[in-house]
Amino acid sequence: MDLGIKGKTAIVCASSKGLGRGCAEALAEAGVNLVMNARTKSTLDETAAKIRDQYGVTVETIATDITADSGRAEVKAAADAMGGADILVNNAGGPPPGMWSDWGREEWQAAIDANMLTPILLTTEILPGMLEKGWGRVVSITSASVRTPIGVLGLSNGARAGFTGFFAGTSRQVAGKGVIMNNILPGIHQTDRITQLDTAAMNASGITMDEARAQRMATIPAGRYGTPEEFGATCAFLCSQHAGFIVGQNILLDGGAFNSSF
Repeated sequence: MDLGIKGKTAIVCASSKGLGRGCAEALAEAGVNLVMNARTKSTLDETAAKIRDQYGVTVETIATDITADSGRAEVKAAADAMGGADILVNNAGGPPPGMWSDWGREEWQAAIDANMLTPILLTTEILPGMLEKGWGRVVSITSASVRTPIGVLGLSNGARAGFTGFFAGTSRQVAGKGVIMNNILPGIHQTDRITQLDTAAMNASGITMDEARAQRMATIPAGRYGTPEEFGATCAFLCSQHAGFIVGQNILLDGGAFNSSF
């Protein structure tokens, strides 16, 4: 399917690896030029080089902390130099797990800054340019925990839920002007993060890595982990010309783990 977005420019945050990289690669395959962001320059530059070579698109890299005002300004400036961002993919790693009794103001402020305020501020900085063009796509990667709270991820549950509330209202304010905003809620995907969790489970229970993964996969009706490639393909579709009537939705990619009729 031709997604109809060849030649457009996308900002993809945290895109040197994992789900962000999956989104960057799928957009590049559709002919989209990229501004890629991550904190580690070496990994980011390596990923960008592979995407340039494989897909022949323009790729600019900004190795910066997107949670800082200066980092967001760098990323926006790079997109502006390419004619302005047509597409924004918000993405950031989640806060550490723990218990409610572990978290005070400092921990909550860090979680809110990274997983609520950063994507809100970046979106509001990019939206005016999209509205001026009369076309734009914003896809935000949140978490399945927005729909199914996970006790040990309370910081993520709270920060991402607040972000989701902002997007629910804003998406409906801008849809009539050609800017479409949606969220993707990932469940368990084969990324560095899940490898860390499986390693922790292996060590804590004295089992093998295969056994740890088998236990986790048993909780997923699809019987496997998701892949960055299929996640990216979903993101690219939501950024396409064909997604103009999908507004303010929270789309679960969790292999059926969320058990509901509606």
